[in-house]
Amino acid sequence: MSRIKKMASEAIDLTSPQYYLNRELSWLEFNARVLHEACDPRTLLLERLKFIAIFSSNLDEFFMVRVAALKQQVEAQVHRLSPDGRLPQAQLDAIGQRLRPLVQRQDQLFEKELLPQLAAKGVCLMDYVDLDPEQRSYLQNYFYEQIFPVLTPLAVDPGHPFPHISNLSLNLAVSVKDTVNGEEHFARVKVPNTLPRFIELPESLRVRQKGRPSVWSGVPLEQVIAHNLEALFTGMDIQDYYPFRVTRNADLELEEDEADDLLQAIEQELRKRRLGGTAVRLEIQPDMPDNIQQMLLEELEITTNDVYQVEGLLGLKDLMSLMSLPLPQLKDAPWNAVTPPRLKRPSELTPDRILSAEDQEDIFCVIRRGDLFVHHPYDSFNRSIQLFITQAALDPNVLAIKMTLYRTAGESPIIDALIAAAENGKQVAVLVELKARFDEENNIHRARKLENAGVHVVYGLMGLKTHTKVILVVRREADRIRRYVHIGTGNYNHRTARLYTDVGLLSCREDLGADLTDLFNYLTGYSRQQNYRKLLVAPVNLRDRMIALIHREIQQARNGHHARIVAKMNALVDPQMIKTLYEASQAGVKVDLIIRGVCCLRPGLPNVSENISVISIVGRYLEHSRIFYFHNQGQEEIFIGSADWMPRNLDRRVEVITPVEDPHILKDLQEILGIMLADNRHAWELQPNGQYTQRRPDANHLEQDSQTQFMETAAQAYEVRE
Repeated sequence: MSRIKKMASEAIDLTSPQYYLNRELSWLEFNARVLHEACDPRTLLLERLKFIAIFSSNLDEFFMVRVAALKQQVEAQVHRLSPDGRLPQAQLDAIGQRLRPLVQRQDQLFEKELLPQLAAKGVCLMDYVDLDPEQRSYLQNYFYEQIFPVLTPLAVDPGHPFPHISNLSLNLAVSVKDTVNGEEHFARVKVPNTLPRFIELPESLRVRQKGRPSVWSGVPLEQVIAHNLEALFTGMDIQDYYPFRVTRNADLELEEDEADDLLQAIEQELRKRRLGGTAVRLEIQPDMPDNIQQMLLEELEITTNDVYQVEGLLGLKDLMSLMSLPLPQLKDAPWNAVTPPRLKRPSELTPDRILSAEDQEDIFCVIRRGDLFVHHPYDSFNRSIQLFITQAALDPNVLAIKMTLYRTAGESPIIDALIAAAENGKQVAVLVELKARFDEENNIHRARKLENAGVHVVYGLMGLKTHTKVILVVRREADRIRRYVHIGTGNYNHRTARLYTDVGLLSCREDLGADLTDLFNYLTGYSRQQNYRKLLVAPVNLRDRMIALIHREIQQARNGHHARIVAKMNALVDPQMIKTLYEASQAGVKVDLIIRGVCCLRPGLPNVSENISVISIVGRYLEHSRIFYFHNQGQEEIFIGSADWMPRNLDRRVEVITPVEDPHILKDLQEILGIMLADNRHAWELQPNGQYTQRRPDANHLEQDSQTQFMETAAQAYEVRE
């Protein structure tokens, strides 16, 4: 770096708000990339529908948590600035300004483009008004038999106070006139979420196309209710009806310091959540009259800024149910994860054979021969991590199993294996994180199920969430006690392991086993372990170690050596980490970031971040793995683990990052990062202004889809699929 340039860099205040992007707006850009997958004609039709559902579901959670928190700050008159220099109200205003065009884009895409294309392919989501008499007659009978007994109309008048509108509920605001005295009244009818959102017509009544019935024909549940309202309001004239949907604050307000029993305290908060906190969003259709809209605003205690007008159906996350339709040509080809070749017996490596559990190697023997790396969903979760736990539960030489559970599936083979292990007399200790957002109730159920089977269950640490993904298995062997570990980036959930990309390491290295022993003593007892042999642990040493690794690259660049950092994670928010990356860029370190979601760093700023590039990959699978590469003057170091670079991960959660030392696995990880950096199908490049530009191959380059490439490589290398 020239002396003049160095002086210019040193004069820049890297904490200035101008060098940071807003977290909430960055998240909206991520969701816009999700919506783009629905807009992109290269995406198969039902997959486009799926991405609309994901976009809608993402927004629900965004309002329930992020917008709700900002509104609370406004009400509490909090004047704290975000790193990009905005007060809470300014952030809310910016959210509305950016989001309304996205919602309009979603509505127009679904109503004007996807619905006609779906109909052309035999999926006919119809409006009730377009039905013929036979179809109406069928739905009327269906209404009286299946829907009517469930409904409860609630009047609103001096004798009937305005009812509580539950979180994410779909409702009908109904205007009726008394046929006796001519008085007009208002009532609310809740659309029950215990019934299917879309009512399917029988084959004989489906829309006919070229003389044959369509694959599926149906009508939204709320329209079936709306066109049979006279059954609910006998003696009244139905004037009109207007759908609306309410979103409420759903984040738990837990005072851990005052909770004698964490499980009981969370159960109490969950009861409050079921009712819902304050309203934060009202979704309506544009034709709702001003007087009804005003009444809803007053009763819900919100303003017009909280109203989102939707052209068409409300609650589009329910479109996910249509993914089950038998139309494989409109969906991505199914992918069956492969069994890692080291976990197959040599005699069984024959094409087209489905492996049974008996066909697989003893996993402990495999791990003793060398560290085992797994990359989900390309490598089978069932035939690696789940196998590891299952074999440990049944192996008579295994003495103890310890693991952390942040999120897992409802009917989980892993839970069953842990129960079997306890019943087999092994010491089993499980940390179940009760504070995993929106999974609290499920985790309470799992914790009780484990406790009833004799498993030692702890609920996490006071003031910290335990987000790490680790397993420790203690096994008696010929002349010693050996410890086996799994350290990964993903939850122990066999269902999401098919949808999320994650990496993990299985090892019996003594230093990792000793570190995890110390970690579990910290999690289950009163240990205050501060020194770990290999692991980077939050909130103990992870932040300092990561900063030190970046500083090492800075020093090497200043000494004239090549210096490079590649970091893949879900989110980059932490101001100190961003500032340190800016310093690295200023020193000449080449920094490549693969950030799926929120990124508050501005790349490409002269004298600040011109050596930093940021891409986001949004494709078939949710990118969830965290991988950190440091060039280290040719002695590359790579780390994997559970932590993003966010204040919560570095300071308020228990996280574990492990170094990878096996040279073959190091090569695999470098290859993974290289393939992702070359993606020109699902990769988006972050611009200095916070906007993203999607890469597209030009005439001189072939399309490179990293996720497809990983599937093809796995299929070619492993031959025999799960």
